[in-house]
Amino acid sequence: MSGYRPEPDSTATPTDTRGGCFHCGLPIPGGANYPVLFEGRERPTCCPGCQAVAGAIIERGLGAYYHHRPTPPGQAGEPLVPDELRELELFDTEAVQRSFVTPAADTGDGSRLEAALILEGITCAACVWLNERHVQSLPGVIAFSINYSTHRARLVWDPERIALSEILKAIRDIGYHAHPYDPGTREQAIARERGIALRRIGVAALGMMQVMMLALAIWLGEDDPQHADLMQFMRWVAAALTTPVVFYSAIPFYQSAWRDLRQRRLGMDVPVSLAIIVTYVASLYAVLLGTGEHVYFESVVMFVFFLLTSRYLELIARQHASQAIDRLDRMVPALAHRLDAGGQEEPVALGDLIPGDHVRVRPGESVPADGVVVQGRSTINRALLTGEPDPEPVAAQDEVVGGTVNVDGPLVIEVRRVGAETTLAAIQRLLDRAQSEKPRIARLAETGTGWFVGAVLLLTALAGLVWYAWIDPSRALWVMVAMLVATCPCALALATPVALTATTGTLSRLGLLVTRGRTLEALARVDTVCLDKTGTLTEGRPRVVAQNDHVAPPPGQDWRAWAAALEAHSEHPLSRAFREAGAASDVTARAVHNEPGSGLTGEIEGCKVAIGGRGMLSQTEPPAAEAPVDNSFASPIWLVVDGEPVATFWLADTPRPEAAETVATLSARGLEVILLTGDRPEAGQRFAEHLGIDRFHGGLTPEDKLRHVRELQAEGRTVLMAGEGINDAPVLAGADVSLAMGGGTRLAQTQADLVLTSDRLDRLPEALDQARRTTRIVRQNIAWAIAYNVVALPIAAAGLLTPWLAALGMSMSSLLVVGNALRLRPGRDRVVAPREHDSRAPTEAPASPPG
Repeated sequence: MSGYRPEPDSTATPTDTRGGCFHCGLPIPGGANYPVLFEGRERPTCCPGCQAVAGAIIERGLGAYYHHRPTPPGQAGEPLVPDELRELELFDTEAVQRSFVTPAADTGDGSRLEAALILEGITCAACVWLNERHVQSLPGVIAFSINYSTHRARLVWDPERIALSEILKAIRDIGYHAHPYDPGTREQAIARERGIALRRIGVAALGMMQVMMLALAIWLGEDDPQHADLMQFMRWVAAALTTPVVFYSAIPFYQSAWRDLRQRRLGMDVPVSLAIIVTYVASLYAVLLGTGEHVYFESVVMFVFFLLTSRYLELIARQHASQAIDRLDRMVPALAHRLDAGGQEEPVALGDLIPGDHVRVRPGESVPADGVVVQGRSTINRALLTGEPDPEPVAAQDEVVGGTVNVDGPLVIEVRRVGAETTLAAIQRLLDRAQSEKPRIARLAETGTGWFVGAVLLLTALAGLVWYAWIDPSRALWVMVAMLVATCPCALALATPVALTATTGTLSRLGLLVTRGRTLEALARVDTVCLDKTGTLTEGRPRVVAQNDHVAPPPGQDWRAWAAALEAHSEHPLSRAFREAGAASDVTARAVHNEPGSGLTGEIEGCKVAIGGRGMLSQTEPPAAEAPVDNSFASPIWLVVDGEPVATFWLADTPRPEAAETVATLSARGLEVILLTGDRPEAGQRFAEHLGIDRFHGGLTPEDKLRHVRELQAEGRTVLMAGEGINDAPVLAGADVSLAMGGGTRLAQTQADLVLTSDRLDRLPEALDQARRTTRIVRQNIAWAIAYNVVALPIAAAGLLTPWLAALGMSMSSLLVVGNALRLRPGRDRVVAPREHDSRAPTEAPASPPG
């Protein structure tokens, strides 16, 4: 859909309504008075509906519709609403939004919505700034941020205050095109963008080769009066060959500059456009005068060619930088094999699947959506999601994630989540948020770009005045052009976005999702790592290793079944141990409440029941119960019925195989590792000693963990907190950097800055190293961009740079910045080594109570 809007002219008049309704052309009933104001005159309409539609068309700047529709309204099937307005309003329908709109993560109740969009027409970082500022100024828009490398945008808005179609129209009004993100559509847009760029480069290259040959002849014959007419003829030919380069190849620079000026902003393409136009007009003027001097057509074509080429290479580099993220889009198949009631297969588009459908997935095929296995046994390769190469076995009742690959046998899967609700879509939204949010150093560079351009324009005018008045008036214009070209702040704008995209993609290959833009900057400064125990340092699969009954259970029942009935309502890792132990029981709990950091309360068979750690015992002293001899690390959990402890359960968990090595690696890098656990202090101490952790705190509530983190921050520490359970959400939110394990609860992951989808804790030191490399390279890029401009400006002002050489230098500066950022990508697709399984029996470790 084009952003072009025809303007009414003096010769065009609204289509004749023959005394009928201005909008639909039907007769106006007697007594109807529904006027609309159009071009200073009131126009009659037949009803409130036509009045409202006509008013909307006029208010949205589409009034030219009434001048240019080919038939009288209401005749020959002429639409009563312009197609472009109708197309945008389709995006407000629930059926269309279902595939790409979700409740915003910070609300979840539907009061705010979130959508992923793709923007066409983005050519530089200034385009990103312009769109973000324009859209964020709209009432009802909560957040709007664009990833410069992928052109994907994250939009959060209040549907009660503004419609999605209004936001899309606002983007179109400033010359860009936005539509819902779709992998296929994006690939088409990329192919179209590359095709247009190549055509413009081709025209510029052809013009440059021809003009350079002519320029060489003109230079050699400039002092030969016998061939003056031939020289003038060649200048005219050069002017003709330069014209398509200026008026076709250079169009993107003019469009970007015009958008910036319309928004009263000095973007980086403003000096570029000035340099192209001024050089071309001045050279053409010299040819018209026949002076033969100061003709720089070769500088114009070389300038445009170098700029277009450098931006095309930047485009390719940005696409390479985002490959690791784009691969997520290609993980889900386009078609699924849906089974009907009779078990017959039918191929359907992925968008036609709904929860409850059964689909067959053959070996080698990708799972089309999140679901649960209802038939078959196989193994699932989750490498692209987690970085783990080893397939995992699945059978009936096991959950599978859309985008993973079925390896061995056929499976029948019941679809549970589709479209924007799938795990893959959630991961993509987290990555979008991370890349579109800008770290502090990037915001400073972006803010300074406009001021830098303004300063350059002022210094250029001053230098031109000095040259014209005191040095050499004939060279003043070309000195100014060289200054405009050489100091274009393209490299400064590219310094951060490409590096962030490359690093985010690299970490995603390791099974680490960066969910916020500020994360990498803070992660590079981390000096203290606080670790929760259950599900973080342990595998999160505790089991009941012993049980002490202090009161006899009701006849025919077991206290473990009562505990399982309560834990069935919890997402805490410990609840799995009880659910598995009491899976066959028919005991049910009612009115269950989660007490974060303590446990659960509820009612069973008319009794008030609670389960949890020491905090659930109130003032009651825990009954005497010794830890099992063969599991001295085991932790106690108490079941309380009507205020009386009736049973003690001893739970133990297995440390992660890589936990001790991870702690040692972090310590060797100079970081202090601290264990914060809700487990009893004695068990926490033994566990810390087992892993080589020198500092620990046990028996902590969530508030205690947050207090310890605050105390560390008050000492000037930069703290990373890693946790898993819902009770870790407060401390994750309070840490400088937070990491949630991939098996953690949704709330914990929502609060976290990093999500470890692979559950491989040894990825944490790699993430710290990558963050430090990223920060170092971003600083190198910004330092280079500033240093280049500081050096280039006085050289150009001194008249030592020709315009074409300035263009070459500026282009090489931008490419150097992009190339430096691409060093953050791995040299080849990383193959993640499988875990080394210890031949010894796993050491049982204490499990924390719920808290």
